Amino acid sequence: MPTYVVTAPQGRLSAAQKQRIAADVTRVHCSVTGAPAYFAQVLFNDVPEGNYFVGGRLLQGSEHVFLHGQIRAGRDEPTKERLLLELMAAVAEGASLPVDAVQVYLVDVPARQIAEYGRLLPRPGEEAAWWDAIPPALKARMEALGG
Repeated sequence: MPTYVVTAPQGRLSAAQKQRIAADVTRVHCSVTGAPAYFAQVLFNDVPEGNYFVGGRLLQGSEHVFLHGQIRAGRDEPTKERLLLELMAAVAEGASLPVDAVQVYLVDVPARQIAEYGRLLPRPGEEAAWWDAIPPALKARMEALGG
């Protein structure tokens, strides 16, 4: 956790733009929340022409990107507002779009409804004990993904 899904019309984002957006979404999430990078996942959903609708109408053109983030519950409203605004700016810049062409939704998921790396995620405030219980080989694998 967190998992972010970037949805855009097929062909809207180049491989380089996807790489930049993935790096920036991870950076923003980690800087705002303090979470380590090895938890962050960024997936891309390229929607084929004729399959993307906004307001009940087929999206015309490709000037629209949607970021859906599922994050661990427990953060206060100011933190989530900062996260939303910084994510929106990062995706807009990475996609070469104005900020008003980017939508960002965040969904809180209770920690005990998420399992990663073979175990349930810790509740807020229990991170240190959770980390201490992880075997050294798994810690090394996780840290290799990004600290």
